[in-house]
Amino acid sequence: MSFVKSFCRIMGRIAPLHLAEKWDNVGLILEAPHVRDNAKRVLLTIDLTPAVVEEALSTPTSIIVSYHPPIFKPLSSITLSNPLQASLLRCAAAGISVYTPHTALDSVTDGINDWLCTKVAGPLRDINWTARFIGQEFPDGLGGVGRVVTLKQPMELKMLQFNVRTELELKHIQVAYAKPEREKTMVTTIAICAGSGGSVLLGVDADVYFTGEMSHHEVLAAVQSGHNVILCGHTNTERGFLPWLAKDIEEFIQEELEQSTNPAEAALLKGLEIVVSQKDQHPLVTVDI
Repeated sequence: MSFVKSFCRIMGRIAPLHLAEKWDNVGLILEAPHVRDNAKRVLLTIDLTPAVVEEALSTPTSIIVSYHPPIFKPLSSITLSNPLQASLLRCAAAGISVYTPHTALDSVTDGINDWLCTKVAGPLRDINWTARFIGQEFPDGLGGVGRVVTLKQPMELKMLQFNVRTELELKHIQVAYAKPEREKTMVTTIAICAGSGGSVLLGVDADVYFTGEMSHHEVLAAVQSGHNVILCGHTNTERGFLPWLAKDIEEFIQEELEQSTNPAEAALLKGLEIVVSQKDQHPLVTVDI
């Protein structure tokens, strides 16, 4: 088994690809025709931007884990005139492969949505709060879509806003209030979905909908049906999880090295350095005038 395939197998254990949404494009997106010499770094990013590609090319990176898939739909051509396609071509030419977990990482137990639960409600699950899936748990028991947190002690919406802003290290968030009490509204239940959660959250019975972004009409529909909304920017609900993902990858690699029945295959992963991109960032900034 090749080095790239061995790493893909590790990622598949962390976030099994069958957990991804049917519309999603996950897994090995780009398999480079060769592996870079003396390159033992895996670079984690939310998006495969030109800046991230430059970062990968200037470091001993052999694999980029791009949370969002750089290819969503079939391509009729791959040319240098398209910035994203140019990034993929540069990676392939340099011997850098690209892997995407996306919604599989959202839904898996202890993935991004569970991480977001701890950011709004604190780390003491089952003591201060509980959580359930939006809809049914997956048949294999590995996770489910979205989360609904139930607090054992209600909190003011103002405190929930504070938790989101401080835990995700943000200067600004957006809030839509459904009641005249506004930030003094008492909150017991919070429906959560990473990224763009409007289609998942609308219709869910919860005091607050918390996600990265929703359309104008989705926000109106939520508020008019009595649900407060907290938005903090699409990738701001995802990027903070990358250090946690790095730790997971390191732990699974170590386990593979210690317990593998195929030492030669496991040896391909030895010495890998898992690094979070320094160039990946939210594309929008808030300007105060």
